Amino acid sequence: MWIRIGALVAILWVAALPAAGQSPPKPPANDDCLACHDATATRPNGQSMALDAKRFEASTHGPLACVDCHADLAKLTEFPHADKLAKVECGSCHDDIRSKYRDSIHAYGKEVVGLSVAPACADCHGKHDIKPHTDVTSRVYHTRIAETCGSCHNGIKAHFDTSIHAAALRKGDAKAPSCADCHTAHAIQRADTDKWRLDVTAECGSCHAQVVDSFRRTFHGKVTELGFSRVAACADCHGAHDILPASNPASTISKARLVSTCGKCHRGANEQFVKYDPHPDPQDYSRSAVLWWANRFYWLLIPGCFGFFGLHSALWFWRAARERRRKGGAA
Repeated sequence: MWIRIGALVAILWVAALPAAGQSPPKPPANDDCLACHDATATRPNGQSMALDAKRFEASTHGPLACVDCHADLAKLTEFPHADKLAKVECGSCHDDIRSKYRDSIHAYGKEVVGLSVAPACADCHGKHDIKPHTDVTSRVYHTRIAETCGSCHNGIKAHFDTSIHAAALRKGDAKAPSCADCHTAHAIQRADTDKWRLDVTAECGSCHAQVVDSFRRTFHGKVTELGFSRVAACADCHGAHDILPASNPASTISKARLVSTCGKCHRGANEQFVKYDPHPDPQDYSRSAVLWWANRFYWLLIPGCFGFFGLHSALWFWRAARERRRKGGAA
């Protein structure tokens, strides 16, 4: 019986081998794909399926073969292929980025809710002309990120375009924030959650460290640090995307609008109420001379008090020790 089983396995193994003198079929080369996907290629419905060979060769993926991404065509032996191809899995190479994307609101909309407008990799990075983020022509170059995000978030982009951040980007300021600096690139979360509201102050502080430090000294900042999200944070006063300097009359923190901004939380706010300093800095004499002097006074008072009592205690112990020695000698 074992002889028959061994013979059957041998027959099946031999049958699976390619015929004598033949090698396994090679996957289609890029030239095979470009034979159909030239500059004028269109589908029967008129939709273009052209591929610019020069732009692809100049892209980040230029050294790759088409079938490295379109893996379902690697064993193709007859042309044309099916109209509908398997989804390209970018995570097969970019696994670390895939894990971040899977936790994002974009992935939730794409894979869980099934929204057709939720973006995947190609919607932001492009398809056959992908460039590194350091290339000025890339869709994810720092100064072009807002334009790319705006292809879906057009209304938000219109607000952002009026902001001081967008103005700085247009001037070529490499430190000015764009969408990804605040929302991250791949792990984008909902902005209406308590976690986001609590984390956004730290995000602002990555650029405005001194301003956030002064915010932490206030009631708003202290309560935020305790984990409560129902108090005002940066965006509640300054806005989210259309942030403007206080000198601009359209700004939410301009003198003309400050009462209405504070009044969103504090009913009955008036001109006297908004004189409160939301960013106290005891090191800045020009901002508040009273706070500066109070800070200096306490820097003298506290060390002076502890220093006086420390000296008093030292002298007291010295005297007590001397008295013990004196009485001990007399005995």
